[in-house]
Amino acid sequence: MPLSLAETIDADQAYGHDAAPRRPIYATPYQWRDPETLPRRPWIYGRQLLRGSVFLIVAPGATGKSALVTGMAMALCSGRPLLGAEVWDGPKKVWLWNLEDSLNDLAFSIQAAALHWDLTPADLDGRLYVDSGLDGAGLKLARQDRDGARIAEEASAAIIAEIQSRQIDVLVIDPFISSHGLSENDNAAIDSVAKEWSRIASVTGCAVILIHHARKTGGEVVTAESSRGASSLVDAARGGLALNTMTEAEADKYGIERDRRRRYFRADDAKPNRAPAGSGQWFELVSVHLENGPDGGDSVGVATAWSTPDPFDDVTTDHLRLAQGLIADGNWRESIQSPEWAGKVVADVLNLDLDDKAQKAKAANILRTWIKSGSLVVSRETDGKGNPRPFIRVGSTA
Repeated sequence: MPLSLAETIDADQAYGHDAAPRRPIYATPYQWRDPETLPRRPWIYGRQLLRGSVFLIVAPGATGKSALVTGMAMALCSGRPLLGAEVWDGPKKVWLWNLEDSLNDLAFSIQAAALHWDLTPADLDGRLYVDSGLDGAGLKLARQDRDGARIAEEASAAIIAEIQSRQIDVLVIDPFISSHGLSENDNAAIDSVAKEWSRIASVTGCAVILIHHARKTGGEVVTAESSRGASSLVDAARGGLALNTMTEAEADKYGIERDRRRRYFRADDAKPNRAPAGSGQWFELVSVHLENGPDGGDSVGVATAWSTPDPFDDVTTDHLRLAQGLIADGNWRESIQSPEWAGKVVADVLNLDLDDKAQKAKAANILRTWIKSGSLVVSRETDGKGNPRPFIRVGSTA
């Protein structure tokens, strides 16, 4: 005969499943609250970092994640929107805990970013804390033995105490996999350490950023689900970014030389749980010379905000009128494969070189936009051989 709810509770307590007695179980009626009295969510950085929560950054190797995190740290410490995101309520304290790079390598990245953004010691003094696993500041928040995953409670308590003592606003752990000794494919084990990071964030009111490597995707776009190992890490995070290097097709579209495309990467909202999903933000890695030797010394990549070029930046209604006149006088086709492709008219009007992939892509984008707006229309007609073909005709006049 099945146990009643009350008997089940008593049985659990009798066998020691609960360290403390449970309160009676009952449903709590909701109390109506005036929306205007609700406290605002405690955003720290843009609509990404939220106090008391874990934030995940997933990226393949050599994407630009370290430069991006350094740029975020510079923005947070200085209180300036260096990468476009607002730093709420003034400068913040940031703890960069890198477990795979040396302090010297980290200093290169930090000082290059400071040079690029004209930051001074006063912008970082007392607000930036940096530790390296390679220089003795190792971390294993959890380990796995024959009894399963175990949280290192002393390490957790020490992290909490240091965050509270220093009043740290943002803690960055790079990379997450080096912060524990668990099997990364063990869902339950990874869930335990991810939840511990969430607890640390909640107890301290700090935002914790976990940097995680993406698995090989075979050229597919990286998302939060592309992260290596157990999915429980993604589930535990409140928000996240997925980084993707510019593809060859995107480079052609935006007029970037293919051998330079790896200097550009996009950050997409991977888990927009707490804010509306965005369309992604582009960044460019610019070279900054540290002037620590001849010819400018060492060069370091610094992440800067970058906007995709607008194909209509130099296009006017006069260009459209001229194109409509030329279209009206001919039999131009929609297909880019046709010798009579209407994009040739666009290129002629705008002095574009169709042998250049970027400029050809610009002509195609403008043609599509004019068709979508109704300035030009697609008309299915028969060609000189009696075959039905899509031709471009003049639509509404500008």
